[in-house]
Amino acid sequence: MPRYRTSRLLLAFLGLSLVFNPALVTNVAIGKDVPAVKVSGKDAVKGASSVAIGAFNVGFIFESTDQIKKTGGILAAVGGVTKAKSSLVGVTPEMMQQIADAAYADLVKQLIANGFVVAEPAAVFASDALATKGKVEPAEATILLEKKSKGKATYMYPAVLPRQILIAGDIPTSGGLGQIGNNMVYAQNGVALGAYARSSGMPVITATYLIDFSDQQRPGAFDFGGLKVNANLSVTSGYSKMTVLGANGKQTVLTLGQSVSVDGEFIDIGDASSGGEKGTQAAANVAGGLAAAAGLGGLGFGKTRKYEFNAKPGNYEEGATKAASLANQLLVTQLTDLR
Repeated sequence: MPRYRTSRLLLAFLGLSLVFNPALVTNVAIGKDVPAVKVSGKDAVKGASSVAIGAFNVGFIFESTDQIKKTGGILAAVGGVTKAKSSLVGVTPEMMQQIADAAYADLVKQLIANGFVVAEPAAVFASDALATKGKVEPAEATILLEKKSKGKATYMYPAVLPRQILIAGDIPTSGGLGQIGNNMVYAQNGVALGAYARSSGMPVITATYLIDFSDQQRPGAFDFGGLKVNANLSVTSGYSKMTVLGANGKQTVLTLGQSVSVDGEFIDIGDASSGGEKGTQAAANVAGGLAAAAGLGGLGFGKTRKYEFNAKPGNYEEGATKAASLANQLLVTQLTDLR
C-alpha cells in the first residue's frame, strides 16, 4: 500500500478515538426519541454473504464514581456535591472469560441464523494483514462513562480468538499522554482489518460491549441525596457497538443508542461507608446548613457514600451473558437489514 495512503487511513481511524432463565427481566433504557441502534454508514455489508470476526471484546466495569451537584432533602441548602462510589467484587477472571466465550458463541450463532457464513478465526488471524496484530493480555482502562462519571474496566476477549484486537474508539478512555500510544496502535489495527477485508473479499466485524453492574438512574433504585443507586446488569449505550469494515472500503458503525439491561438476583449491594465517614459528613453538613440559615452561605461539604456490589457466582455470568445476547440480537438484526 502506498505510504501516503496508509497515513491517510491512520488519520481517519485516529479520528474515531477523539437462552436463559425466563424469570429474568430485560429492559432497554429509557430514551423516547433515541433509536435502539444508531447507524453510521450503510454500505460496508451490502450484498455480503460471508463475514469475518476480527475482534470481540467484552468490558467489565469494576469501579465507578457518579456525582451530582447539590445534596437533596433537608440539606438542599448546603450545596456541595453528592457522590456514589461503587465497586464490584467477587468476579474472577474465569467468570469474565466464561461470559466473553458465551457471548461470542452467541454472536456467531445469530450471524449464521441470519444467513451469514462466518470465517474460521484461526485463518483470519494467520493472514498476512493480521498475523502481527493484537495482544494476548486483556486490556485495562480508566474510562469516561458520562459527564462527571468515570470507571475502571477490564476488557476480555473469547478464547477462540488468538489475540485481542482493539480499534480506535472502542474504549472511551479519559485521554492523557499515556493514551496516545494506544490510539496509534488501535488506528493501525483498524487499517490492518480493513486491508484484510479488501484482500479476502468479505467484511470484517469488530464488536465491543461494556457491561456495567450499577445503574444510578433506574426506577426503584435506592435514593441517596438525589443519586439513585441500584444493582443490575446492563450493556451500556454509546460505548457498546459493532464496527464493520467492508471489502468495498466502506465502514458501518452500529452503536447501541439505548442500554440493554437485565434485572435479577445477580448481585448483592451493601453500604461500604464506615461509620466515621458518615458521622464526619453529617456533622459537616449540619454545620453548613446552620451557616446557610444564618445567612453566612452554605459550606458545600456535600455527601459521599461507598457501595460494594458482590457478584453471585453463576447468577452473575448468566445475567451478563443474557445482556450480551440481547445486544447481539439488536445489532445482528440491524446488520442483516443493511445487507
